[in-house]
Amino acid sequence: MFQPSPRDADTKQSATVAVGGTVLGVLWIGLGLVALLALRALPEHGRLAAFTVLIAVWAGDTLAYVVGRLVGRHKLAPTISPAKTWEGFVGGTAATIFATFIALYQDRDEFLSIGQALLLGAALAAAAPLGDLFESLLKRDMGVKDSGRLLGGHGGILDRIDAQLFASVAAFYVILAFDKV
Repeated sequence: MFQPSPRDADTKQSATVAVGGTVLGVLWIGLGLVALLALRALPEHGRLAAFTVLIAVWAGDTLAYVVGRLVGRHKLAPTISPAKTWEGFVGGTAATIFATFIALYQDRDEFLSIGQALLLGAALAAAAPLGDLFESLLKRDMGVKDSGRLLGGHGGILDRIDAQLFASVAAFYVILAFDKV
């Protein structure tokens, strides 16, 4: 009976992990970018929807960082991303919902109602940190601190867009559920 050597088992596992990681990366980044393009392609309000996602996630990330640094005490996911706090999450959620509301307020009678804008903001506030934690989990699993060197001190390109990728998908499906596509 054939017994694979320990070296063969490691090679097979490494190849499986490599292929799985590649496919996951293509799906994660590809679906996020396609969702952002699909938002942009919405009739009449596509540009507004795409910019709203970008601005709201940026505002949420920024305020989450500031609040977390100033008053953060309770760790959100200590093994995945030790610097993230629940206090930062709450601050980021408030900023994301507020930015979504402000960005969509002028078109409230034509595109999304105030309630729909607030629900969209809540969906973005939930999806963006998940994207950030997902990318942190991948980096931790690979044993790297940054996803690239192009943006020194910022962790790489994926660290700048990880939340946007998840939020774009969430925004597209929320707007789809509102029958605005």
